[in-house]
Amino acid sequence: MQLPLALGVSVLQATQGAICSWADHCANLAEILTTPNTTIRFAQEIRAGTTVTFPENHSSCGRTEQTVHVDICRVAMVVKTSPTSSVDLEAWLPFDWTGRFLSSGNGGLGGCILYEDLSHAVTNGFAAVGTNGGHDGLSGRAFYLNPGTIEDFAYRSVRISVAIGKDITEAFYGKRYKKSYFLGCSYGGSQGLKSAQDFPGDFDGIVVGAPAIAFNELTYWRGRFLTITGTPDDSGFISAELWSKIQEDVLEQCDYLDGSMDGIIEDPNLCQYRPEALICDKDEDEACLTGDQVKRVRAIFSPLYGTDGSLIYPRLQPGVSNGPLFSGKPFPYTTDWFRYAVHNDLNWDPQTISSKDYEVAAQFNPFNINTWNGNLSEARNHGTKILHYHGLQDAKISSEISMMYYDHVARTMRLRTDAMDEFYRYFRISGMNHCQGGPGATFIGNYEYNVHNNDPESNVLAAIVRWVEKGIAPESILGTAYMDGSKSSGKIAFQRRHCRYPLRNEYDGMGDPTGPDSWNCV
Repeated sequence: MQLPLALGVSVLQATQGAICSWADHCANLAEILTTPNTTIRFAQEIRAGTTVTFPENHSSCGRTEQTVHVDICRVAMVVKTSPTSSVDLEAWLPFDWTGRFLSSGNGGLGGCILYEDLSHAVTNGFAAVGTNGGHDGLSGRAFYLNPGTIEDFAYRSVRISVAIGKDITEAFYGKRYKKSYFLGCSYGGSQGLKSAQDFPGDFDGIVVGAPAIAFNELTYWRGRFLTITGTPDDSGFISAELWSKIQEDVLEQCDYLDGSMDGIIEDPNLCQYRPEALICDKDEDEACLTGDQVKRVRAIFSPLYGTDGSLIYPRLQPGVSNGPLFSGKPFPYTTDWFRYAVHNDLNWDPQTISSKDYEVAAQFNPFNINTWNGNLSEARNHGTKILHYHGLQDAKISSEISMMYYDHVARTMRLRTDAMDEFYRYFRISGMNHCQGGPGATFIGNYEYNVHNNDPESNVLAAIVRWVEKGIAPESILGTAYMDGSKSSGKIAFQRRHCRYPLRNEYDGMGDPTGPDSWNCV
């Protein structure tokens, strides 16, 4: 997977004294940088406290503005990657720089620069870059008959951000970065693991959240939910109200297993949910399940197997709240991937999805987008550290896939837990939805708006920096939950130390369950 175009950046020599300030230097960047196949749209100073608007951003990205908290140089450019494809890239360069570089990931089907991640990075002194993944917006329409755009999405956009971003960083500051980091969740999480698998020299530290690995299997698994749930006009369709009842019943059956009935399941592996407990008696007509609906619930919480009996994708872990997979509508990312990338058929119907579609997708697997290589030897030898987390109430990507991948790496590399701990640690975040939110202690510093403080004990970005630069690996991640789920309340509801796998959290039965010291990793 070689880059088809040269990506080196050459710095034209500026005359002595021509740059008298960071702001002047920023304004001159467009003139002193020559980057092959790249058009620099602008380079501008942004002062701390400025709210930057993005009028050209695709509406599906949902990012119309971002407040910048420190003085930065913002550089926007377009990189031509093939005759029919290009990548939009932005570099945010803080005037007060720590010497660290960070590349941010994407989400969904890409198409959006995550400006909140760039802000999070520069606020903490990183020079940061992000891309649109090779197309605009969350739709996969751009993949249609365009292998260049698929290649950008599969891996190339991150590679470009690393190559150009690092060179621009050196050009701006006049010296090379000290350490290089990656931060991403969902598809961004898989981009981080893709880098560790295929380009192990790109990053010294990688924060991986809820990764969309086993991409072909995940995409098929998501699409299969529609064939299980049916549509809302189906007589056996399970409404949002019934799903709330199911979630309550899951907690009734499994919440006590960690020692505390607090509405949070610490280890879903221990939960073997039995939906028959909600089956309707003869006289009941609501808040209960018919026999057909019980079968549907069992199918939802069961692994997906292929026609040959092999496992395709693990079960959805019990305890999730109602989400898009239960809506009775086609999952948009599945529809777009099969319609525009796999089949190149504008009329492909997501309601007809079957194992044959999966088999075609698995064989197609462009640029090994599946991201399931278990041999991370080169990343380990490079000294790369991987901090991996996944919310245990994720309703979009089963948290069990993260556990499976960690174990896959251990088997492939023949490493016991203590050897894995030297470079790769996985943390299960109880009560967290997809990447963020949920009833648990989910403020762990993975997003700017998800920061409790900058202590490495409770902030994954600070934790990976300490691990890389001081050799102190995180033993747990201290999460915080706020009253009403909002940090604006300023009132902490409870805190909990999330254990590194394979340990699990258990209440000691004596102390205050809202305090982290009353829980043990066992």
